[in-house]
Amino acid sequence: MRTVQYLSEIIEELKRSVELISDEEAEKLVNGILEAKKVFVAGAGRSGFMARSFAMRMMHMGIDAYVIGETVTPNFEPDDILIIGSGSGETKSLVSMAEKAKSISGKITAVTIFPDSTIGKLADFTIKLPGSPKDQTEGDYKTIQPMGSLFEQTLLLFYDAIILRFMEKKGLNTGKMYGRHANLE
Repeated sequence: MRTVQYLSEIIEELKRSVELISDEEAEKLVNGILEAKKVFVAGAGRSGFMARSFAMRMMHMGIDAYVIGETVTPNFEPDDILIIGSGSGETKSLVSMAEKAKSISGKITAVTIFPDSTIGKLADFTIKLPGSPKDQTEGDYKTIQPMGSLFEQTLLLFYDAIILRFMEKKGLNTGKMYGRHANLE
């Protein structure tokens, strides 16, 4: 297969993924962000990169958003929300974060392939994304892509869709957001 044929198949997989995501679950996340004082995001590996890009876009919208583990991240409080992106829902460091957030009584959202995972069970609500875990031994969605690629790509696009919905609800546009873009680049 040629590279562009692989790309075409990846895009088809992503299109099929959209039909498997609950709009009701997504709307809960949008509302959770609207109600939160501060928004914290976390993920490990490539899912962590997707979380970072999500936090960046929230910052562009004027949301008080932070990436767990950064030196400028403030304390998590009861009026805050923690959004964890984890395909397996079992990553030890993320489980520990969810347990700590739960003990503080803040809201937790899990975006995962497995809502019945440890993180999913700790969460106040979950968003199930299609995909296969890194070892591809289970999951409800088959993919030609290696490891967790489909989940990670879907996660990024899902986060971007959340941003668009938030922009719609708050009457924001790209021009307003660009005013918060980094200017010391």
